[in-house]
Amino acid sequence: MIEIIQREFIYLWYFFSIQFEQIFKYWVFGMVLGSFISVFGKEKLHALFAALRRKRLGVFGIVPAVLLGITSPLCMYGTIPIAASFAGKEMEQDADFQPMLAAFMMSSILLNPQLLVYTAALGMPVLIMRFAICFFCGIAAGIVIRIFFMKKQFFDFSRFYSSKNSNDTDINLFMRYLKNLYRNIKITAPFFLIGIFLSVIFQRYAPKEAFAALFGSGGFGILMAATIGVPLYVCGGGTIPLLQSWLQSGMSMGAASAFMITGPAAKITNLGALKIVLGTKHFLCYVLFIAIFSPLCGFIVNGLSVMATSKNF
Repeated sequence: MIEIIQREFIYLWYFFSIQFEQIFKYWVFGMVLGSFISVFGKEKLHALFAALRRKRLGVFGIVPAVLLGITSPLCMYGTIPIAASFAGKEMEQDADFQPMLAAFMMSSILLNPQLLVYTAALGMPVLIMRFAICFFCGIAAGIVIRIFFMKKQFFDFSRFYSSKNSNDTDINLFMRYLKNLYRNIKITAPFFLIGIFLSVIFQRYAPKEAFAALFGSGGFGILMAATIGVPLYVCGGGTIPLLQSWLQSGMSMGAASAFMITGPAAKITNLGALKIVLGTKHFLCYVLFIAIFSPLCGFIVNGLSVMATSKNF
């Protein structure tokens, strides 16, 4: 019995060390890059959005707003104070403002520079797919707000009051950067390690045939992936080793894309922050949008994958 336990431990440790070595460099680089942008690029980001609003690009302003959201490394509780600083009387006076803000916030929820770097560990096709689905989700959010809330106020920042964070207010920029980096590592490291551990457990004990049948190319697999994204998604870095194992075990690209949308979009901390600024009615609209867009995106990605495969043959 003891020999069996020892053998299993050696097996688990071996594959844990392999996955750790494969993904660790992406995690570290993501932390370094994200903290750098957060400390030295926050004011620039604010200025770019303000300048973008003044240009009055109409519906086309949604596109650069999405790109700014993807560039932002801030969590939702960091994004909302930035978004709130944009708001004011212009929210009611400028028809272009709310769609741009919705596009900015939606893309900021789904993707950031750190997560892009993490996703590179899954390969270039997955990286391109993730960027594309998050980009179009931000575009769709901006268009929906423009169509249905053109003359109505969708956001309400009056109840959101952010406390100052000493990590972001240190006078010495280098010390502020080090504190920000330490905070990000402290927050993400446990989930990063847990994600690797869960993927190793999955590789060892989960039957690959059953998983392929559950999360394969069918519509049920997409719906299942979208559903499990809600309870399983805690930290973007922590989900990378899980996705790596799932994709190798037969998970379709469409199912992976659905997971990549519902995971961060329905993460409990993000939902809590959004509930504050949306109110009950608009919050339900947000949930409905994610519930529709996520599986729809999965079906489209799977369809494109089938077309690409058939062309190769």
